[in-house]
Amino acid sequence: MKRTISLLLTLSLLVCSEVLAPRSCMASPFAERDLLAANSEFYAALNSVFRGDAKAMEEAWSHAQDVSYMGPDGLRHLGWDSVRADWALLASKRLGGTVQLAEVRVQPGDSMASVSGIEVGENVVDGQPHKFSIRATNIFRKEEGKWRLIAHHTDTLPYLGK
Repeated sequence: MKRTISLLLTLSLLVCSEVLAPRSCMASPFAERDLLAANSEFYAALNSVFRGDAKAMEEAWSHAQDVSYMGPDGLRHLGWDSVRADWALLASKRLGGTVQLAEVRVQPGDSMASVSGIEVGENVVDGQPHKFSIRATNIFRKEEGKWRLIAHHTDTLPYLGK
């Protein structure tokens, strides 16, 4: 009996493994397409923040209290109110420049998923251009049929820690 239970547990763990079913546990290609669209929406909103407008972040992010943002200034923001306030503060700095995600890696899921890569861009601080290349991870949750960002975590940038 113990051997049968052990075998069943082992088989159940392997159902979603690379050995037995590498594709059966992955989200559909449509889910990945929608996830990448949501990720692009976030980076468009981030570029708007660099121009001084944080409004687009309202649409990209979940407004739940379990969201988190650990950005390049080294601070940690928990909950939508804190995250939204930090985007507004960053927008007020009008850093200029642009950012895009390179070396994109997608981990799709049915209700939660992640996108990671290297944020490559440039800001202008005190009239001086600052190029950057930092690691970033974005976690999304499906809310009312739409992917919403619930976490954005990056490496730090010294000029934002001032």
